[in-house]
Amino acid sequence: MKKDAIFEELFVLELANNHWGKLERGLKIIEEFAQVVRFNNVKAAIKLQFRDVDTFIHKDAIDRSDIRYIKKTLDTKMSKENFKIMVDTIKRLGCIPMATPFDEASVDLCVELDMPLIKIASSDINDWPLIEKIAKTQIPAIVSTGGSSLKDMDDLVKFFANRNIPLAINHCVSLYPSEDSELEINQVDFLKERYPNNVIGFSSHEYTSWDISIAIAYAKGARTFERHIDIDDDGIPVSNYCTLPQQADIWFKAYNKAKEMCGAPGTQKRIPPKKEVEYLNALVRGVYARRDLPKGYVIKNENFEQDFYMAIPLLKGQVSCREIMNGETLLDELKKDAMLKIDIIDSPYSRNPQLKEMIYNRGF
Repeated sequence: MKKDAIFEELFVLELANNHWGKLERGLKIIEEFAQVVRFNNVKAAIKLQFRDVDTFIHKDAIDRSDIRYIKKTLDTKMSKENFKIMVDTIKRLGCIPMATPFDEASVDLCVELDMPLIKIASSDINDWPLIEKIAKTQIPAIVSTGGSSLKDMDDLVKFFANRNIPLAINHCVSLYPSEDSELEINQVDFLKERYPNNVIGFSSHEYTSWDISIAIAYAKGARTFERHIDIDDDGIPVSNYCTLPQQADIWFKAYNKAKEMCGAPGTQKRIPPKKEVEYLNALVRGVYARRDLPKGYVIKNENFEQDFYMAIPLLKGQVSCREIMNGETLLDELKKDAMLKIDIIDSPYSRNPQLKEMIYNRGF
């Protein structure tokens, strides 16, 4: 199995801080989304966010409730024990646990809780002390590219490639929410061309649709997808860029429909199904004699319209417009308006048993 196979067709459900520091709420979100995942038969990870709050916020700023990020970090603080319960529940319900560590101590927590995946947030794409710490774990990682420079991206991809650590790269617009006109899904094309050895994904924060953007992203080659998740049944306000369970159901179904419609990977010519071949064969013209032709007659391009005409239906064993060639010789006489059969022509098709059988099995 490829080392980056874990990323393929993976949905990342970003629980983030929507547990609001309450174990019961976090477990309810996990349970409701795990059920939708199971019903839609998709592969999904439920992602938490880890911060070592005691060191992540400077001691002199701990009371700065006027700074939104500090206040939210404090409001959503959760114990290691409760995080472990959530991780165990994610596993028990058939999903993959993963986390975004925002500091070095949180990377250690990822290792302690045996996380099979780590996420690098857009804001940390050039936080090299944190990235070095993550790389030492050798755990496969997904990075979001929102707001990053091209150099940031190139440096990170090269860093992980040199250490042989699987890395998936998510196109992401770090606007919460994102308008449809801001999604820039064509960036998936850019990322696939620039980083052909990495799985490319789409991390989305739009709020108007749960079907169109994923269908477009999948068709362009994105193979891992991420959205924030929440529930709306306990009075806590839900951010409009978050996905509710019923919206996740739409999201998964749109993915499955896009996958069905896109078909096999576009790396080689598709093999047409039998019913398609049979349908087209019914439209192919067969070769008929326009006049009596003697045995030994040589078919010439310059005389073809005087000697033959083509019409439907194509009959079993009849030479069609696809096989008639210049320089072929009649092995028997051919009467006017008779079909040209493969048996009376000296042709590569008549000398190949498989091709000859194909001609006899098609047509009417």
